Amino acid sequence: MKKSLIVSIDSWKNGEPIPSKYAFGQIPKTGHFELGGNISPSISWENAPEETKSFVIICHDPDVPSVGDDVNQEGKIVPSALPRVNFYHWVLADIPEHITSLAEGEASSGVTAKGKSSGKKAYGLAGLNSYTQWFEGDVDMGGNYADYDGPCPPWNDSIIHHYHFTVYALDKVSLELNEIFDANDVIKAMEGHILAKDSWVGTYSMNPKVQK
Repeated sequence: MKKSLIVSIDSWKNGEPIPSKYAFGQIPKTGHFELGGNISPSISWENAPEETKSFVIICHDPDVPSVGDDVNQEGKIVPSALPRVNFYHWVLADIPEHITSLAEGEASSGVTAKGKSSGKKAYGLAGLNSYTQWFEGDVDMGGNYADYDGPCPPWNDSIIHHYHFTVYALDKVSLELNEIFDANDVIKAMEGHILAKDSWVGTYSMNPKVQK
């Protein structure tokens, strides 16, 4: 696979902490949690292969606890040795090949209770992110969460979480996804069609004891 694609986000240095304006949750003055700005960051990419016909954006956090028994529980801490799984924060497919950037706030301008709509946008096809599963059954917040929703790791986690904003250049105009789809559907549909990819990483924590 060619490694020509270059992704950049201006709002933080690659590998450095993500400002809370881009997060779903943030540390309050008192207590453990309050809503963050949840604004989607500006993201751009360049130097895609000439054969590129569309792009995909996926943001994922590979540091999410695989077991939620201790998550956000007073007097508990999520141990660093606990196996971790992926949590998808941004799922956007079928981005036209002429689009090489998204402006700040274009995919999310704040927290939307019960989620933002999926499907066709001016800049691509928005899929469901993992907040759909996280809030399942919640009377106030439950719903289909699509496009971008930012970081909100457990406030009692013992590790800093890493958020990988990855852009894929594909040799297909459309992945021909179902009307409702998630990151796993996109990953499967991209198999054999990725020309290049690149990532920009940010870190985030809701735990003042480990926050950088």
